[in-house]
Amino acid sequence: MNTHLSHPVIKDITEHMSALTPKGRILGDYIIQNPRKAVFMTTKELAEACGVSEATVVRFVGKLGYAGYGDFLQALRDFVDTGLSLPDRVDLPGIKGAGTNCLHRVLVEEINNLQHLYESTDVEAIALFVEKLASSHSVYVIGSRLSYTFAYYLGWSLTKVRKGVHILKGSDSTAIDCLSNAPDGALVIIIATSRYPNELIKLARVSRRFHQTLLVITDSKLCPLIQFADRTLIAPSRSIPLIGYSAAISSIINCLILELAGRNDVAMKHHQERLEQAYLENDILFNPHSHDPRP
Repeated sequence: MNTHLSHPVIKDITEHMSALTPKGRILGDYIIQNPRKAVFMTTKELAEACGVSEATVVRFVGKLGYAGYGDFLQALRDFVDTGLSLPDRVDLPGIKGAGTNCLHRVLVEEINNLQHLYESTDVEAIALFVEKLASSHSVYVIGSRLSYTFAYYLGWSLTKVRKGVHILKGSDSTAIDCLSNAPDGALVIIIATSRYPNELIKLARVSRRFHQTLLVITDSKLCPLIQFADRTLIAPSRSIPLIGYSAAISSIINCLILELAGRNDVAMKHHQERLEQAYLENDILFNPHSHDPRP
């Protein structure tokens, strides 16, 4: 695992220390020592904490190569998020306290995450994901812990538009057996959310060893599975969650399914007709035409 100083945002600061002004070094030292405080600070608050001007803060993040203070905070947020325990998260600002409007806070954070996704979405990456989903004979969708919820959602949705979909639980060691027995050319999609279960890292490594195409959907550029992936889709969060956020990754999943379904090819139509027939014959779904409406 990476040490504190090896994370990109902290490494950026330490590598630039010698080139920074004395006030810039004060900022750098403060952030390295207090990342969990700094990540929640505005430029004004950080400047006051370090005894410098706001202009110094702006020049500091520019010197590190960030387009703006918001980009720097996002990188710092990703770093802080990977190291927080559950007790740490409970103590985060806004999680608890008298008068806290929980529903309002959750909605605002999800809206901010969706806005960030809208502004940063890699349309080309989505198109490549869809192309792989359309052309691969077999697809294995994997998640673990929180991310298994998303993996099941993606896998279940895929079964409505194509055949050959397998949903694997990363915490089940037989997932390795399934990947080892997968046909040549299989597509593997792993969904990984902070705090990144080790079993998913192992499965990503196994997939690469078997020369399978690996796509990763995650919530941060610091996700340790990215190094193994052929392609990656990132749904970043602007806030640090207690457990996790769902709207951004769910939106990516919906987009992939809609793009795939939009192709409306003959094979998909035949597949859906067979599914509907099986539902009808086995009375799987409520059918208003076959049920007595009277209580």
